Amino acid sequence: MTQPTLSTRSLNRALLARQHLLERRPLGVLEIVEQLVGMQAQNPRDPYFGLWSRVTDFDPSALSDLVESRKVVRLQVMRGTIHLTTSGDALGLRPILQPNIGRVFGSTSFSKNTASVDREELLEVGRALLEKSPLTRAELGPRLAERFPGPDPGSLAQAVTYLLPVLQVPPRGLWTATGPAAWTTARSFLGTEQGPSVSATEVIRRYLAAFGPAAVEDVRTWSGMTGLAAAIEPLLPELRPFTDDRGRKLWDLEEAPRPDPEVPAPVRFLPEYDNLLLSHADRSRVIPPGVVPPGWKSNFLVDGFLAGAWKPVISKNSVRLSIEPFRTLNKAETAAVHEEADLLVAWLRKFPPVGSLES
Repeated sequence: MTQPTLSTRSLNRALLARQHLLERRPLGVLEIVEQLVGMQAQNPRDPYFGLWSRVTDFDPSALSDLVESRKVVRLQVMRGTIHLTTSGDALGLRPILQPNIGRVFGSTSFSKNTASVDREELLEVGRALLEKSPLTRAELGPRLAERFPGPDPGSLAQAVTYLLPVLQVPPRGLWTATGPAAWTTARSFLGTEQGPSVSATEVIRRYLAAFGPAAVEDVRTWSGMTGLAAAIEPLLPELRPFTDDRGRKLWDLEEAPRPDPEVPAPVRFLPEYDNLLLSHADRSRVIPPGVVPPGWKSNFLVDGFLAGAWKPVISKNSVRLSIEPFRTLNKAETAAVHEEADLLVAWLRKFPPVGSLES
């Protein structure tokens, strides 16, 4: 049976709808973070900008309060990178993603540098140190080296923070306070290190709800997980098959939004590591042909597609945005970019952050 073909523009609008980027929504911050299956957060302030573009009248204290109350946490999950997730997702996702995080670590020089160390003993000592008091990697490494002399202390610290279920503690991740990336165990911070078991099939379902329609390789790109072809099998009776313009087979949840491809998409300013740009093997649904972003910068969308980079320029007496289009914008597009930029500047003036906006 011939499957319906979804154009690149159709895939773009479906993704924007699920990412709450076609219109801001009056949803709770915890609800949005859960629906998005976490938010990329290497830069601690990135989720705030991502939520500003998605949530009606977003107040950054709404997220900071969740960080301080431990309802959302910062940890390594998808692709072994730092995400902000609900505490429930931190406990549920980390165990199923740990094999991939272990593979990521195994590909690094940190793994090679610690090959002579008894891994089980290293993790036992690391756990005890982090549960006694949160530590940065720079603090943890020398303490581990007292027990394991020889290997590079930084590599010892990396091994512990990759291979144990750990997370970063406040004030890291707050808007009006700053702090180093200090780690403790999930068990110490949340009272346990594993929530209800999460299956790979459930991970795929949640991915499709947030990023679909998509191919299996897209889920793999987002999560880093293997064995997904088998994991999707139990879902097939409830999924709709499609193809894209390139003939790839896509799957989607039956009731998930797939708007008309001509639905208008407003200008949206995104942080530098927003998962919108990172979560598909084929990124053409967001990045137009010929557009090569110059490194990882905060980006903005025009008509739903990547069109330029931006950064805040904040001094004692002023706030402005530096904007760098990747292509020539027409008069209407330029006006729309400036209008959205003015809204972001007004928000930054109303809610000035403390310290640098850089990571």
